[in-house]
Amino acid sequence: MATPEPQEDGAPTGIIAGFRRLTAEYFNGEERRRARMLAAGVLVLTLLQIAIQVRFNIWNRDFFNALENRDRGAFFGQMGLFLGLTVASMATAVFQLYVRQMLQLHWREWLVHRLQHRWLEGGRHYRMGFLPGAADNPDQRISENTRWATAIAVDMAVGLVSSVLMLVSFVGILWTLSGPLHVALAGREFDIPGYMVFAALLYAGIGSALTWFIGRPMVAANIRRNEAESDHRFALVRLRESSEGIALIRGEADEERGLRRAFAEVAGAMLDLMRSERRLMWLTSAYGMLLTVFPVLVASPRYFAGAITLGVLMQISSAFGQVTTSLNWFVDNFPRLADWRSHVARVVELEETLDGADVEEADTVIAIAEGPGPDGREVLAFRDLQIAQADGSVVIGEANAEIQPGERVLILGESGTGKSTLFRAIAGLWPWGSGEIRIPERSHMMFMPQRPYLPLGTLEAAVTYPVAPGEFDRAAVEAALARCELEALVPRLEEEDRWDRILSLGEQQRLAFARVLLHRPAWVFMDEATAALDEANQDSMMRLFTEELAGTALVSIGHRPGLDAYHDRTLTLKRGEGGARLVGRRRRAKPQKERSSRNILIGKGRLRRLLKGG
Repeated sequence: MATPEPQEDGAPTGIIAGFRRLTAEYFNGEERRRARMLAAGVLVLTLLQIAIQVRFNIWNRDFFNALENRDRGAFFGQMGLFLGLTVASMATAVFQLYVRQMLQLHWREWLVHRLQHRWLEGGRHYRMGFLPGAADNPDQRISENTRWATAIAVDMAVGLVSSVLMLVSFVGILWTLSGPLHVALAGREFDIPGYMVFAALLYAGIGSALTWFIGRPMVAANIRRNEAESDHRFALVRLRESSEGIALIRGEADEERGLRRAFAEVAGAMLDLMRSERRLMWLTSAYGMLLTVFPVLVASPRYFAGAITLGVLMQISSAFGQVTTSLNWFVDNFPRLADWRSHVARVVELEETLDGADVEEADTVIAIAEGPGPDGREVLAFRDLQIAQADGSVVIGEANAEIQPGERVLILGESGTGKSTLFRAIAGLWPWGSGEIRIPERSHMMFMPQRPYLPLGTLEAAVTYPVAPGEFDRAAVEAALARCELEALVPRLEEEDRWDRILSLGEQQRLAFARVLLHRPAWVFMDEATAALDEANQDSMMRLFTEELAGTALVSIGHRPGLDAYHDRTLTLKRGEGGARLVGRRRRAKPQKERSSRNILIGKGRLRRLLKGG
């Protein structure tokens, strides 16, 4: 896929702006009440945590003063106060974690539902496969990248707010406690008020600058790692889904080579990231170790001069640590920040691809007119229709035709002339081109591809798809299966399994005809829907449109012998310069074969009553 052009700091252009937009839509959209309440809860509990930390700082002074003065009563009093503060800190931390987790969960839930809806709506999930530079592996972006994009964002936002509030709370304490530092320089003497604050600012500034300089490559390294991980995962899923074909052709060795290449990309990206992390670790380790002694060293002159007590020295050290920790938020979080931006990049890229899949406003888009025409009848009509690829190359150069309700039309043409693409355009999945298609109301149409889709779940759910199993009477479902010679499956209707793997392609195609029997659409579109059936089974299935579904319009793509006997006329796509042309010809229907005794499984009248719930 095309990767956005990186900025100088390694972050893809527009990534942060895109995430800000998603954040604003969450906190200002339908979920705003819960989102704002959770965010407010996190803020209040964070403020309470900081208040406890401030009280701990004061306790630090009083505790060490009690030790220095050898005051036993004050010492045990401070220990009791310590226990109370500890319990309060623990309770606040646990409740803050709970509210923060709820915010992360609900934000991710909102984002996942949003992306899933946009991905599925209007066939975008299908069109994305034809868009140049489209976001790869949308499944991984929705399931995995959304989790880290929202979870790390909440953690970092809470950490940043906490650091700012901690800085505001402790910088005043540090300023007051540190007092002035008397300096003699080049024959001049002067005092630096609150010098420990300036020392903390200098310490944190140097650390942040070095962290940014050393860790900058980590952003791009994390993005490369995420892309490589998703590509390797896709290769594994693809192997699992195609395991039968691979096993039959003995392609395991080639697949292993491919998987090794895919994981080599993961390993290479991980090595780059590890090198960056090791370089950064040198800095953060030294920085953290120095922080334990640096404030004591800087404040020790006033202690040795007797200006402050040991308790005040410890309080200064504690306050200095809080101030520098607040100022060091960038230093401490840079690795997570780099990782977070890589996840955000993939989420935002998916959003942008989904935006790009909305081509309804473009000039070269097929116009779809749905519903009855001016005369009140529902027809399928092509008017000056031209169908193109996403890159603009023409597939069908000219198509003008009209199909009436109840008609049965067979579409023929050489491979590559655009027959299946024409069906996709009728379904509204293929917008590229020009002209107009008038279609019946979408709820009156049903498409039957060569490989039917069988959802996860029970066999009954696969038969009644896309509606829930309870929408149809069980007797009607059983009757439909029996009519399509699948009566052996009736006892298994409640079983949950991978039916797309258990059933042969021929059985799946007959199940699709049972599905049509249940839904009884006014228009059926078949794309090689009988390709896996023998001639006897094909005849049995096609007789549905002369018997049980006699009033249903049928538009088919197929090359199997005998199909033309079940159609009133043909439309042929003939290859030519500038795309194929659609040419119509009426043909006399051949005599239908007598129904064999093996196909008479249930009386036609009884089947119709069952399908109608009678």
